[in-house]
Amino acid sequence: MTNNAAPTVRKFDTAHSDRTTQLPDHRIRITPAVEATEGGPLSAYGATFGQGERAKLPAPYEEVWVIVRGLLRLNWNGDSLTVGAGEYLHVPRNSPGEVEALEETTLVCVSVPAH
Repeated sequence: MTNNAAPTVRKFDTAHSDRTTQLPDHRIRITPAVEATEGGPLSAYGATFGQGERAKLPAPYEEVWVIVRGLLRLNWNGDSLTVGAGEYLHVPRNSPGEVEALEETTLVCVSVPAH
């Protein structure tokens, strides 16, 4: 069956909603915006990390993170990179390492392919 509906422009923000999930045993909350179930080529979500929270990489897809508020450090293979509000970060597919919130941080992520 072919969907002939015209694309619809939608607005999202980083506020928590009834779609927000919190990772077990972490102060990391994820709010989906665009999901694979919608049939598009990408996914998008907002995420909030409590200060000091850490999460392992990799993801099996390409991601671009836009830091809206706060400060993150990525650590991998003895190297590190710090990114703050207004900065973008490209996280290649299967990147090794860990992300750490140096302060409470909000980011927006776009992933390809959709998941």
